[in-house]
Amino acid sequence: QNLFHQITHALAERFAPYAQNQLAKFAAGVYAIDGSTLDKVGRYLPALRKIPDGDSQLLPGKMVGLFDIRSQQWCEMVHLPNPHQNDKVAARELADQLPRGSLLLADLGFFGFAWFDYLTFQGYWWISRWRDKTSFEIVHTFYEDATTFDGLIWLGKYRADKAAFTVRLVRFTVGQTQFQYLTNVLDPWILPLQEIAQLYARRWDIEMAFRMVKQYLKLHLIWSAKQDIILLQVWAVLIISQILQAIRLEIAGLAEVDPFDVSLPLLVQYVPQLTLENKNPVEMIVRDGRELGFIRPSRRIRIQAPIIAEDQIRPLPEGMKLVRCPRYAKRKGTTSYFPPEFKFWETFQPPTRVPAT
Repeated sequence: QNLFHQITHALAERFAPYAQNQLAKFAAGVYAIDGSTLDKVGRYLPALRKIPDGDSQLLPGKMVGLFDIRSQQWCEMVHLPNPHQNDKVAARELADQLPRGSLLLADLGFFGFAWFDYLTFQGYWWISRWRDKTSFEIVHTFYEDATTFDGLIWLGKYRADKAAFTVRLVRFTVGQTQFQYLTNVLDPWILPLQEIAQLYARRWDIEMAFRMVKQYLKLHLIWSAKQDIILLQVWAVLIISQILQAIRLEIAGLAEVDPFDVSLPLLVQYVPQLTLENKNPVEMIVRDGRELGFIRPSRRIRIQAPIIAEDQIRPLPEGMKLVRCPRYAKRKGTTSYFPPEFKFWETFQPPTRVPAT
């Protein structure tokens, strides 16, 4: 683990010129958080063949990771031995390591009123996909037409479950598909609807990063049921992943293409071979990558969200109430983010403007 952090730090310094710093310029950083269950241990060794297939001893747990979208690097990874363990506690600990003012992208597995309030109170920006059937009340409408909505809402319409802070809901339709997102960036001039959709689409980066370590780098083949050996395998694979992700970012920068136009599977397959042959893989791929198929148009879907003209946006009235006393529903497995006696809503006011970073 220490070696992972040393290499990550060295890569960050070397490849900083190629980071995608144009993403969400208002934020101190752009990160995605997610979890992934490790595949069960294969019964390859004699000692493991005695364990019945499906036994809990063959379940190696899950990983919860924090991924830097701008630099395409893992920031941190936590291993949870119990694959059924609630990963929101680990997510909170990971989020607390980020610089204040960072933007966090998370999927519906982390959707929760208390989680959103916690991030806002701690000084983080966030974007989430909307969960169907979530109750809400509209507070202010910035813009609305037949297919598009951008406005502020209260999350939770009923007494049992109410968030403390107002959030921003954006909704639009492309073809037959409706897209809905939430964010605590309340200023539509700083973060337009179109950019919300584009940024949330980058949450897919962490999915692809997990796919790389589990599929391309073979972490789906766990060779031991011992936790120490599992962790050695996890950290070794993550170190290799960091190096290959950094190489891809450098190739993309030098070739002046999108990082996703550079094939990760081919890098995994050929970079070690080229290195053994004393060839510079970066120089070769930048020079010949298009002909050899290393550089090709990405098939990632890009959402074409509507652009709202600034003069069509209705400003937020002065003095509007943006915080209230919350009430978080007590459900099985619910994570507590605030001490019961801590009445944060009495003194804290969520920002309506994004301060300069």
